[in-house]
Amino acid sequence: MIKIIADSTCDLSKELLEKYDITILPLCVIMGENTYLDGVNIKKEEIFTWAERENSLPKTAAPSLEGAVEILSPFVKNNMDILFFGISEEMSSSCNVVRLAGEYLDYKNIHIINSQNLSTGIGLQILKAAEMALEGYNIQDIKAYITETMSEKVRASFVVDTLTYLHMGGRCSSVAALFGNVLQLKPMIAVKHGIMGVDKKYRGTNHKALLSYFKDLIPELLEADPERIFITHSGCDDEIVESLYQEIEKLNVFKNIYVTQAGAVISSHCGPKTLGILYVEK
Repeated sequence: MIKIIADSTCDLSKELLEKYDITILPLCVIMGENTYLDGVNIKKEEIFTWAERENSLPKTAAPSLEGAVEILSPFVKNNMDILFFGISEEMSSSCNVVRLAGEYLDYKNIHIINSQNLSTGIGLQILKAAEMALEGYNIQDIKAYITETMSEKVRASFVVDTLTYLHMGGRCSSVAALFGNVLQLKPMIAVKHGIMGVDKKYRGTNHKALLSYFKDLIPELLEADPERIFITHSGCDDEIVESLYQEIEKLNVFKNIYVTQAGAVISSHCGPKTLGILYVEK
């Protein structure tokens, strides 16, 4: 029997986690003297409040070894094949923590997938793996398909509403952040080869920028894998999210359009009102 575990940056909804029986290993969020667990005892709104008050981002960290051992132990005891999905190893060491936990538990049936992605860019891979497991594929075939065929086809990008959080995280200068915010510049951050980078820049209100972002993606969306697509955001207005949902629905391409909220770790780096459209190429 295959057990799928993922770190908390996958940003899958509670409903999807329950549907596919996926267990989450939380990353850590450190604010001052306090350490919290992503998705357990910290919300993104608390992070935004703290960051604006302190003019600094909280620190984020990989899961603790103790936490990984605790999560894995029941499935090790039941001698299950464990398939773990972690955020890109270029961004965090969560995959390595699970490797160390496997060594500590002296358990060989732990298979680790470096997603080369983040947020529901990981989630897309997890759901495909879960479906393959239900169809009876063995863990080696699932891992091979995800790592050798699917992961490079996952397209993950986000439009950031404010440059303030990128500045606090050291990803742009204070001058660039100041002028960018004044000019209402909204960068599109895309994940390529496991690394985040600026792809395009939009200008205007959050809604205007996100509509332009969607329109730029239309040619790719029309040729995408039709199984599913995600709209993942860190607190955008409901009407904006709904309008994008309807625009994607009008394309008449996707069987499943999922809307999910980014967790505390992802939100702490991108800031409020960030939104991404994530899908898989054919």
